[in-house]
Amino acid sequence: MPQMNGGEALVRQLRAEGVDTVFALPGVQIMAAFDALYDARADIRMIHVRHEQATTYMADGYARVSGKPGVAMVVPGPGALNATAGLGTAYASGSPVLLISGQIPTDSLGKQQGQLHEVEDQLDVFRPITKWAHRVTRVEEIPEAVHEAFRQLTTGRPRPVELEVPPDTLANLGDADIIEPEEYPPAAVRALEIARAVQILTEAERPAIVAGGGALSSGVGAEILELARMLQAPVMTTQTSKGVIDESEPYHVGTNYVGLGPAERVLADTDVLLAVGTRLSFRQASVESMPRIIQIDADPDEIGRNMDVELGINADAKVALGQVVAQLRSAGVSKPSRMEKIEGYRKAFKDEVRELAPEQSSMIDTIRDRLDDDAILVSGSTTVGYWSTLGYEVRQPQTYITSGYFGTLGYAFPTALGSKVGAPDKQVVALSGDGGFMYNTQELSTAVRYGINLVTVVFNNGLYGASRWDQTHRYGERFIGTDLANPDFVKLAELFGAVGMRTNPDGLGDALTEALAANAPVLLDVEVLNMMPPFQIVR
Repeated sequence: MPQMNGGEALVRQLRAEGVDTVFALPGVQIMAAFDALYDARADIRMIHVRHEQATTYMADGYARVSGKPGVAMVVPGPGALNATAGLGTAYASGSPVLLISGQIPTDSLGKQQGQLHEVEDQLDVFRPITKWAHRVTRVEEIPEAVHEAFRQLTTGRPRPVELEVPPDTLANLGDADIIEPEEYPPAAVRALEIARAVQILTEAERPAIVAGGGALSSGVGAEILELARMLQAPVMTTQTSKGVIDESEPYHVGTNYVGLGPAERVLADTDVLLAVGTRLSFRQASVESMPRIIQIDADPDEIGRNMDVELGINADAKVALGQVVAQLRSAGVSKPSRMEKIEGYRKAFKDEVRELAPEQSSMIDTIRDRLDDDAILVSGSTTVGYWSTLGYEVRQPQTYITSGYFGTLGYAFPTALGSKVGAPDKQVVALSGDGGFMYNTQELSTAVRYGINLVTVVFNNGLYGASRWDQTHRYGERFIGTDLANPDFVKLAELFGAVGMRTNPDGLGDALTEALAANAPVLLDVEVLNMMPPFQIVR
């Protein structure tokens, strides 16, 4: 075994696993790893940020658009805790992110001595928001641990992992063998389960399909669309699966989100529901009213969690659905056309969204019209962002990003930065509110330093808008804690060296086109009135 220090073993194994970018913030416990990154800078780009929260957000955005795991590195204690918001968002959204965290010295572990950045049982902090969390204390263990982290990231259900290394382990010399990367083919699917699924779908008279985040991560869009055509089945998506099929396709009838969506209409006239990579969390239908369900999921814990299913298939969605499609095609299954009914679902849902939110829909349509088909939209926790989950037409996979059920305020801008790093040749637009944008304003410095030329649209109403709407309509206008004192966002952007622009909803289209043409990071301040979020509909 060749001798190297722990930092070198860490970086060499990352490079062996195909890592080309690390998002990090320095500190004493991880400086040996930073020093090793200096030697590897021809192969691994290190992007340093201004707050640890941004490391995992950027790694998440990078992972979601590049198809490769994103890697973040922070010091222990406050650094690691700051990174948990991004890691929790990645967990909720099924995104493969590796967080490398420092630790206190090995001879102080478990002694509660008050070492710098010490958190007793730090691994326990990460277990609820990771698929796998592990600590190494010897140089020889590092390559194997990194290799295992990548096995976890690239098999089964995608979710983040955490690996922590004490500073003395990073600095010490030891014998370490770098491990060659591996490919992990998905497990075979039981033939009897596929045959049963084919039988149920063949017998179905009014089948429907709902695709979740697992369908998007497995890249099963082509199979879903072929199945929809074969079975004449409407396709519904969730907020984490938008783009799994082109939403301009007539079979896509809408996205189910916060109690809205086509599900109520579709499920009322469905006898078999095929659920692909989704936990089946419907607010629009009761458990008692559900049709027969076939559920395909890479995570066995999700099968039957929220709904009773007639057939559960624990498998990679692309493998399982590919076999289902092949057998239906071989059997010549072709259902009578239901396009009139499907188009009715699609139109009714679109009309409902526009009727409920005309101002928001108008801005969303404008944004869609001004962006390329492959542009990446990061939809933040702001009213136009919420409604875009329902009304924005996504045309390609991996081009629409939300925080999933975590609903993370402040994630949109740094996540979009990581998305632009992962897809530098695509347009990237973040939709943020003025409240959420101020969580990570300092990352304008990161954008300018590294030439990350995205457009961040800040919908500015001087309020935490959703909470203000809640106070207006449910709490008798007893306003407290929801008003904001904002800076001049145009001047703020310019002080960082970015481009600042200001417009109103009527000028949004032209301003966005101008912003996209600028060869610089752009902050576009859009002055708006407070608008209704979809989860607080007042009918």
